[in-house]
Amino acid sequence: MAGLGARSVLVTGANCGIGLELVRQLAAKPDPLQWIFACSREPGGQRGQVLRKLALSHSNLIVVKLEATNLASIKEAAALVETHLKGAGLNVLINSAAILTETTLETTRPEDMISGYTTNVVGPLMVSQAFLPLLRRAAQASGQKGLSCNKAAIINISSALGSVELAHKNYSKPMIPYRCSKAAVNMLTKCQALSYEEEGILCTVVHPGWVKTDMGTQQADLTVEESVQGILQVFSKLNDEHSGAFVNWKGKQLPW
Repeated sequence: MAGLGARSVLVTGANCGIGLELVRQLAAKPDPLQWIFACSREPGGQRGQVLRKLALSHSNLIVVKLEATNLASIKEAAALVETHLKGAGLNVLINSAAILTETTLETTRPEDMISGYTTNVVGPLMVSQAFLPLLRRAAQASGQKGLSCNKAAIINISSALGSVELAHKNYSKPMIPYRCSKAAVNMLTKCQALSYEEEGILCTVVHPGWVKTDMGTQQADLTVEESVQGILQVFSKLNDEHSGAFVNWKGKQLPW
């Protein structure tokens, strides 16, 4: 696994899929991070069993309750994380939580669009807002020049299905709310990059590939282990050139 010099990482949507595997591989690093904050909306429920068991084996892994569509929950999570950091900043925020609704142009309901945007766009926006003071603290304390995940970063997990230019190549499944919301989170990330890069905070969009998860189904190309191995290698190489960029799990830049 590629080296990641960050001391603290927070992952949303960490109870399953890519979010859980990110936590699992980060926890298995031979040079352990000081803190891994694994966020789940129901960490005490059945879907949080694997995450809770993992935390028992890693003292640096803190399970945090965070509902990415609930502002009060987000603020409570940010306060808890700040308590653990004890005056230090947060190096990397990974917005991984997302939902997918398989509807067509004819079958998509208003509530499908609203739900997709609330979780996939508004959620990352609100979470980033809440943790921005801790990211700023990490950037200011770093002493490093340039942008990197070792310093301070917001990583939004998106999808090539949100690429307008690539739509004609991957439109076999319309998934209208998902596509539109991922295009929106791509723009959100670009705006974050333009707003925060002067403060030393890297903001990048990462497409994990088509992954064998509950969302991606078993028809997908990649195992979750392969995808996350690639994502973590990409994290270790991100720099100023990737501010506001859209890259895949291999580090290749994708068209908007």
